[in-house]
Amino acid sequence: MSNLELRTPTAEELRFAYGRDLNEAFPPQELKPLRNIEDMTGRGRYSPLCLCDGAEIAGECFLWLGRPGWALLDYLCVTRSRRNAGLGARMLGDLRRLRPDSVIIGEVESPEYAPDPPMAARRLAFYRRNGARMCGEEADIFGVRYQIIYWADAPRPGAEILREYADIYKTSFTPEKYKRYIQIPRTASDAPSPVPWEA
Repeated sequence: MSNLELRTPTAEELRFAYGRDLNEAFPPQELKPLRNIEDMTGRGRYSPLCLCDGAEIAGECFLWLGRPGWALLDYLCVTRSRRNAGLGARMLGDLRRLRPDSVIIGEVESPEYAPDPPMAARRLAFYRRNGARMCGEEADIFGVRYQIIYWADAPRPGAEILREYADIYKTSFTPEKYKRYIQIPRTASDAPSPVPWEA
């Protein structure tokens, strides 16, 4: 694993990684269209990163950028043939080293509402083992219920996390779309109904 490098992909590498890995790993309601990712990257609002082993892409972690010092871990994915070898943890460690002064927010599907509760619980445990702190709040994003986590050098107030997390979405969607599809923090008590991701 000494040749591994987390770096910005070329346009062709981004399309390849999206088609091979993200399409396979994420359900439609959690996956942004590639054109949205490309547009947001071009506008400086998004930072896709690929874990490269020489010329081979072994995994991806994509950041949705907020105000300076804030980002949302939008996707973390290891290609199927390289899973269970510590590469997800490696990417999280590399990401924290690349952005030492940033608070990185994460969304993890709430196990009790996930289609695959054991997998969602394992994902949450993985993030906690790799330094994630619990915000203690949930959100509904396009009908998916998430627990909010974050990485920072010290605990941060939940209200601060929620403000910056909501700002990332508010600055990317019209007020009408935000009101219709996004609830930060989550306040309703019924289970959400998944809808396809839209920009």
